Amino acid sequence: MNVHDSERIAGLLEQAGYEITQDLSESDLAIINTCSVRERAEDKLLTRLENMSGSFKDGRPTIAVTGCVAQQEGANLFKKNKSIDVVIGTHSIKSLPLLVAKASSTGLKQLDINPYDDVSFPLGIAVRKDPVKAFVTIIEGCNDFCSFCVVPYTRGKERMRPLEDILAEIRCAVSKGHCEIQLLGQIVNHYQAPDSPGCDFSSLLERVHEIPGVKRIRFASPHPRHVTPRMISIMRDLPMVCKHMHLPVQSGSTRTLASMRRRYTREEYLSLVSVIRKTVPDVSLSTDLIVGFPGESLKDFEETLSLVRSVRFHSIFSFKYSERPNTLASKRMPNTVSEVEKNKRLVQLQALQKKIQLEINQKSVGGVVEVLVDSRSRKRTEELSGRTSQNVVVNFPGKSDWIGRMLKVTVKRAGPNSLWGEAVN
Repeated sequence: MNVHDSERIAGLLEQAGYEITQDLSESDLAIINTCSVRERAEDKLLTRLENMSGSFKDGRPTIAVTGCVAQQEGANLFKKNKSIDVVIGTHSIKSLPLLVAKASSTGLKQLDINPYDDVSFPLGIAVRKDPVKAFVTIIEGCNDFCSFCVVPYTRGKERMRPLEDILAEIRCAVSKGHCEIQLLGQIVNHYQAPDSPGCDFSSLLERVHEIPGVKRIRFASPHPRHVTPRMISIMRDLPMVCKHMHLPVQSGSTRTLASMRRRYTREEYLSLVSVIRKTVPDVSLSTDLIVGFPGESLKDFEETLSLVRSVRFHSIFSFKYSERPNTLASKRMPNTVSEVEKNKRLVQLQALQKKIQLEINQKSVGGVVEVLVDSRSRKRTEELSGRTSQNVVVNFPGKSDWIGRMLKVTVKRAGPNSLWGEAVN
């Protein structure tokens, strides 16, 4: 979601007459868009500002801080680094050009972290750098208040975008060549259209699927509690909806899940996984996992490992627990797991997952997969990169004009993080 916020910010500033530059020393305006989901976000921001200070030739540019850390810290950021001119929260992106202009003309600090309910955004403004994918926000904020999560405090209460706004943005993106649509929301499958009674997330998927030019539909991130039988059937039945679901579990221990306020048990999660796989046999699953949550015993951690062995996720995002401001865990749950033990558990979890991913990917060797080509390979410029419907990265030799096309690729070898192959003639 922060990536898409940056696309929106770039578009707003282009409309205001700015041009993007890669040379920081010649910039008139520097924007740091922040995320506070991971640890030491504020420290990283202040370090970045300090490192930037020696990069300017003739005086410094106007400096604006946006995003979750801006929303969280507000005016305190002005005290912590005097070079900051504008602090603008997650609800207020649209006012950025105005506040930048005020700061430049008056020399006065500008602040807006007000909790606006308006989630509209001008159509066609976002600067989408990816030639194939288009991120489209459908929900802002979250009402769940998991005990570890800062999102409800930085993104605010849940607000749904109107259905017609979403569809108009997707049509606009498709008209500019973006054929993979990625629907975004803190709990994306909690969507209920405010302008179309009865249109839930499953209905939205159906409506997006009807738009000519859409080749693939992805979404992130659903909450296990809101995955419905109809949603699972929609994934099975609509060919453009990718057969991949990111399904955050956070822990394999029911006791830890209760402390996290996730509102499901280990057994309920595993039952949901069983239903999904029975209904959509070719589905791939990924997840988020936290190790070292307050009170997590060695037994709790072993239950996380056993869940990972049981589910066999295609990929995971794994993190050491770190305290977030204002959260229930920060107020009531003192850290009981040492940093040394957190590191040990994280290494053990990631080693297990790497083994599982390699075993899963090796099963594809010798077969043919369909990929949507989306870029040049990061490591080898003579190769292209794409993803399968299951979100597996595939690299292969090819021409730049293949980007945006659906191709069949014969898989020749596999690693834990990607496949390599050759395009089928």
